[in-house]
Amino acid sequence: MARFELKLPKMGESVAEATITNWLKEVGDKIEADEAVLEIATDKVDSEVPSEVSGILVEQLFGKDDLVQVGQTIAIIETEGGETATPEAVNAVQETSAPAEAAEIEKTIESVKETVASQDFSGSDKFFSPLVKNIAKEEGLSLSELENIAGSGKDGRVTKEDILKYVEARKSGSVQAPQTVEAAPKIVVETPKTEAPKAVEPVVQKSQQAVPVSVNGADEIVEMDRMRKLISGYMVASVQTSAHVQSFIEVDVTNIVKWRDKVKSAFEKREGEKLTFTPIMMEAVAKALKDFPGMNISVDGDYIIKKKNINLGMAAALPNGNLIVPVIKNADQLNLVGMAKAVNDLGNRAKAGKLKPDDTQGGTYTVTNVGTFGSVFGTPIINQPQVGILALGAIRKVPAVIETPEGDFIGIRQKMFLSHSYDHRVVDGALGGSFVKRVAEYLEAFDIDRDF
Repeated sequence: MARFELKLPKMGESVAEATITNWLKEVGDKIEADEAVLEIATDKVDSEVPSEVSGILVEQLFGKDDLVQVGQTIAIIETEGGETATPEAVNAVQETSAPAEAAEIEKTIESVKETVASQDFSGSDKFFSPLVKNIAKEEGLSLSELENIAGSGKDGRVTKEDILKYVEARKSGSVQAPQTVEAAPKIVVETPKTEAPKAVEPVVQKSQQAVPVSVNGADEIVEMDRMRKLISGYMVASVQTSAHVQSFIEVDVTNIVKWRDKVKSAFEKREGEKLTFTPIMMEAVAKALKDFPGMNISVDGDYIIKKKNINLGMAAALPNGNLIVPVIKNADQLNLVGMAKAVNDLGNRAKAGKLKPDDTQGGTYTVTNVGTFGSVFGTPIINQPQVGILALGAIRKVPAVIETPEGDFIGIRQKMFLSHSYDHRVVDGALGGSFVKRVAEYLEAFDIDRDF
């Protein structure tokens, strides 16, 4: 029988690995072509891996929660055979193979599992930077070893220097690594026999020590889900990476509100899409980014990367309360109809959990609508490695001074706040303030007689 290797497919730009969250098929199950075999999760979205062929699943090379690299074989499917095989039948088929070949395959499988297990640091409650994780993977450090390294960074965080010192000590044999993941002992540094071994304790200032949490019988303890852990890590890392500053501006959007009220029914009838305020705002942001390309950049160490394409991230709330940021590619090339369709499509698929990994990649600037929840304005955290994020506040009727040739008077206007958070390492107040002011100018100059 022919054996087909089911590999983890490429899932989009910069996605190099995924975690297996659930096997939909077990060993011995019959699989049809294009039928989902397992569910996986990247750092952004969850998705399914379908089979390219019809056959019987005879081997699962990885288990639930294992980390798999793109291109690695994750399952073996027999492509010939009529009836659904039972586990006993599958074992019988495997026993008919050459003993040497079977032993070699088993050895390879165990080797791959051990390698992947040592690379999976997602189960830790501690935050480790991507650089520290990569060094740990390259040096073959286990999760328990990484967790027990004394960190000299903020809140005892392990820095690049900490892990390199540990690796050097490990290679020289002066560090005794933990033998098991459970109840891992402290890292002990061997000293001359005349001295007693000393435990290496993390250097933590008193002000940084964790405060004990009091729990009583009326409290409920709920573990964070996988996505919330990831979001938590990203937010803390962003605050520690970028020097966040904010600029705020109030915008009169009365013309936009009137225009939308006038055309929304016709728009939905002609295009089959609802017209919200979001695509109108996104259109203005895309125009402003073309005027101020210094906001359409990213930072990589000591280098600034000027992005050619304007790809707008759109923060969306999921039904479980978590957030995700799908991306509208080449947003500056879309008219209002195209922008509305893109916003609705990504928003609907985000709520249904049907986003693809590529839908969340490549963003160059992000917009979040805090007004959806009634907030007047907010101070959002930058989506790394971008340098800016714009929060849209709630639209409210407020009294305002209206200037006319005949004089000033008080009237009722529809207004909102724009809150611009930007990275002060590379964006000064002049650029950050000018950019959000330009967005406001485009919104206030909206043509009430325009077609959609």
